[in-house]
Amino acid sequence: MKKSAIAAVALLALLFVVDSSPVSAQRLYWTTSGMFGPFDIKGLIPTYPDSRQITIPISMWVLDHPKGLVVIDTGNNAAVSDGNCKSHWVAGLCDFLKPNQKRDDVIDRQLQKLGYSVDKVKVVITSHSHLDHIGNIEMFPKAIHVIQKKELYQAWWPEKFQRGGAHVIKDYDDARDFNYLELDGDYDLFGDGTVVVLSTPGHTLGNQSVKVKLPQTGTVIISQDAIWMKENLEGHPAGLNYSVLDYSKSLERLKMIRDLENGQLFMPHDEGQYKEKGGKWYR
Repeated sequence: MKKSAIAAVALLALLFVVDSSPVSAQRLYWTTSGMFGPFDIKGLIPTYPDSRQITIPISMWVLDHPKGLVVIDTGNNAAVSDGNCKSHWVAGLCDFLKPNQKRDDVIDRQLQKLGYSVDKVKVVITSHSHLDHIGNIEMFPKAIHVIQKKELYQAWWPEKFQRGGAHVIKDYDDARDFNYLELDGDYDLFGDGTVVVLSTPGHTLGNQSVKVKLPQTGTVIISQDAIWMKENLEGHPAGLNYSVLDYSKSLERLKMIRDLENGQLFMPHDEGQYKEKGGKWYR
């Protein structure tokens, strides 16, 4: 009788361990919506001490998760492809950023290349409402769109200093009635700890980043514009910030999460990092 009871307890303990373990995110792909540049780095980071020409990637992510296909940011609008920037963006922004996006760089074609389609995407996480991150949101009318509630206000009524072209309302004017999961802070997307949306305000009022836990790679932090590139980690803040104080707090928070979880920090506009680590699956 005693042996039977011990065996039953052991079985229950085993079941508890199995049931309580999180479902691991299967794989994560890093791609780009073309590139910006070349242009002077001081145009993006005014405090940087030396002028030099840079070219930066416009990062997007595809997450193949057991609970649904996820896209993190949708890049530049398809309309700016193949040299047609000035038909969609203000001329001055086109002249400075010099987008060289091809039509095949756009998120729908990127999904096709990976064997998916836009109508199979369950969730679109938009880090913030600037033109190179929300540009193709209208391609995903069936998805659940995850965004900070404050960022929706930021999108529809941006501050004057951000109205020089960073927000292109025609990118999302037909997406007003989409299904939005409006967040107020961090959120565990699937309830299992594998995909956590992190509130990282500063660049915009409702900027957010994403932490993904992968079976082999471990913790990956997708900073999006909470941290643009390695120069930000060296103490030179990104330009066009809603709040430099909040921006600095968010940057430090992501660094601490990286260090505590022995993770990798992927930055959306770092050319060197993308050349080394982009264009492939992480598992």
